[in-house]
Amino acid sequence: MVVLLKKKIRLNKTDALIVIDIQNDFLSGGSLPVPSGEEVIRVLNDYIEVFKKARGNIFATRDWHPANHVSFRENGGIWPAHCIRETKGAQFHPKLSLPKNVIVISKATEPVEEAYSGFDNTNLLKELKKKKVIRVFIGGLATDYCVKNTVLDALKFGFETSLLIDASRGIDSTPGDVQRAIDLMQNNGTKKIEFNSF
Repeated sequence: MVVLLKKKIRLNKTDALIVIDIQNDFLSGGSLPVPSGEEVIRVLNDYIEVFKKARGNIFATRDWHPANHVSFRENGGIWPAHCIRETKGAQFHPKLSLPKNVIVISKATEPVEEAYSGFDNTNLLKELKKKKVIRVFIGGLATDYCVKNTVLDALKFGFETSLLIDASRGIDSTPGDVQRAIDLMQNNGTKKIEFNSF
């Protein structure tokens, strides 16, 4: 029996890592913690190192809400107040090793506009095009919300898109939400990969 070795992914400057919302409020002790969210930090740091060595592009999205954001329960939304701009809860987790040249994308910055995708009313698409990016690799929090929507938009805009399954965790408010999100991403053309693919 012949076992075929899986071809490793080789990165270059037309590749981009997009780290989604590794912010204090989405982790233990925060106002909207994602179950097991801390588990992704070490893995994302490994991905960051690989992209740095390959001179790939590294982006990090963040919720950057005004205090009166429409997504908050007190304003008719479904979430507790979280990631209010300039607060500790909105800061990237201190153990996340973002490089100095990371491009930070702030989203959901308008009071009356919800935005789960890193592309929603941001300059992410413009920056990716400026860098001549072809492939994007996306991981972070939460799989069934901001990761899913960013992945689907990346596909819509024509990027070859991979979900970093070992570097993503979801909320699963309704049991099965995370798996349904993964299925939807894959059905739309997303590759599901892990760190050992590199």
